[in-house]
Parts: sequence; structure tokens; C-alpha cells
Amino acid sequence: MYETWVGAGPEGRRKLLLTGWFSFLHGEVTAGDELALDRVRDVLEGADIAHDVAWSPGFRPDALHLDGVRPEEYSHLVFVCGPLHGEQVEELHRRFAHCVRVAVGTSVVAPDSPAVTGFHRVLARDASDVEPGRDLAARAPALPPRPVVGVVLTHGQHEYGRQRLHQQVAGQVTDWLLDKDCARLELDTRLDTRDWRLCATPAQLESVFARLDLVVTDRLHGLVLALRAGVPALAVDPVEGGAKVTAQARACDWPALVPGERLSRGELDRWWHWCLTSGQVTARQLAAEFREGVVRDGADRLLEALRTRFDDRAYRADRAERWGRAG
Repeated sequence: MYETWVGAGPEGRRKLLLTGWFSFLHGEVTAGDELALDRVRDVLEGADIAHDVAWSPGFRPDALHLDGVRPEEYSHLVFVCGPLHGEQVEELHRRFAHCVRVAVGTSVVAPDSPAVTGFHRVLARDASDVEPGRDLAARAPALPPRPVVGVVLTHGQHEYGRQRLHQQVAGQVTDWLLDKDCARLELDTRLDTRDWRLCATPAQLESVFARLDLVVTDRLHGLVLALRAGVPALAVDPVEGGAKVTAQARACDWPALVPGERLSRGELDRWWHWCLTSGQVTARQLAAEFREGVVRDGADRLLEALRTRFDDRAYRADRAERWGRAG
């Protein structure tokens, strides 16, 4: 059944319509589906065979959709990847009854179902009575790499009261990221030994940061862990007037900082470009400084504090003068 023609197509001009689960409103689009489609399109283009692709309106609203297709314009319908089952596949057979219908790179679970028997030919990747074949995605055309971007955002920090811009910042940043051609990876600096989705140790999280090209964050430790790994951080301070993120960027001499109250696509775009170009070198230099201990930190000063004898009254007076409140 799977390797033999059981029907004939219309004579005359041939044009193919490529479909799959990526075509259905009530389907889904996976990376494997689209790569399988790319493989088929590459073969068709190499053979100079005209074809269109029908996309789900939920995935590509501006593309060609099944509802807008005129079946009479096509001589062949090709179904790419995924399992052959269900009413949506069966509807293709009814609507494109005049076409030669071929399935390629698909899984056949129930060989006698109408979704399967409606095809003139099924080039299965796996079925009960054929040797499995490699998935089409394996030989899809090579793709250029995209930046891998860790996204570390917070919705908390209630200690800042009315100065909090956290929700606004997170919304603007994530909306902006939707338009960036990058691989986005949501990360959390919180550790947990019981939740498999979170890292359990700093070493595990550092291993993730070290493999990124960029970190977008509104968290102090998102900034520090990125720079510690030699990875640029596009930091946004989510507190009006600036708080600990701004202070830390200043302490690290890190320029890629956007105040939350002045957040705009233009500023984000400007620092995005810098982080993915010259910022790469600056971040690696800072990581080297961290490792070499070029700048003293609080732990260095802690030893001095522990060796100092404090007069309690003098300490309270100094504290009151420094912080503007009684000791």
C-alpha cells in the first residue's frame, strides 16, 4: 500500500499544495514539522515543481490558509510529516478529491482509517508493515545560527512600593523580544532541588549562562551572572529612579543599562546591537577582572570589619549620620 500508486491525477498543468498539521487551525506547528516542510520544498524547487504552502491562520495570519485556497487550482496535494489520523485529514480528501494525494514523512498508526486510505500514496516514516525511514527534518537545508538569549525577569521586589515598574517592564521587554530573530530561553536564578525545571546548584545555572550569546534581564543577579560568564547583559532597571540594578551596573562599569521609566524599543535595539557586537569583548574582559579580583568587594572589607573593635556609642552615632535615622 505504502509504495504503490493506487490512483491517477488530472492531466495538464501540475501545481502542488503542501499541507500538514501546520495547516490546520486546530493543529500545531513544531520545529520538526517546518524543517520537514523545508526538506520537501527544497526537493520540489530543485525539480522546478510549482507549489504553495497552506499555513494555520493561528501561526501565520498573513499567509495562504486552507480556507482561502481554491482546490481547482491544484493537481496534487502533499501532506507533510506528522500522524495520519482524524477528521481534519479526512476533510482534505473530500475537499481535494480531484487531486492526486500523497503523504510523505508521516506516521501510520491505523492503516485502515479513512485518513490513511484516502491517500493515493503514503511514503511513511514509520508504520507497522514497513521499515522505518529517517525523518525529513534530518536532511532539511542548513539554517544560519541565531543568537541564544537568556531572559531573566522578575515580577516581585515589593519593597520598592510605588517605585515598582516590574510588570510594565516585563510586558514591554517580552513584547519587544517577540520581534527579535533569536532563540529565547526563560531562566530563573532561583534554585530548587525538587523542581526539575529549575537548577539545583549555581554550577548548573552557570553552565547555562556560559552557553548564551546574550542575557536580557531586570534582575541584579541576572546581570552579575551573565558578566561572570563573560556574556553581555542588556539590563533594565525596573525601579523608577534606579535602584540595585543601576547601582550594580555602575559598580561593574557596565554601560548596557536602560532605566525602566525611559524604556523604549529604540533604546533596547541600540543596546541589543552593542551587546551582540563590541559588548562581547567588554563582557569577556569583565569576566577576567572578576576572576582576577581586580576590584575589592564587600568580602574583602568584611575581614577589616571583623578585625575592628567597635565602640557601641560611636557606632550608633556614625550609623545615624550615615543613614539619617537614630542608632
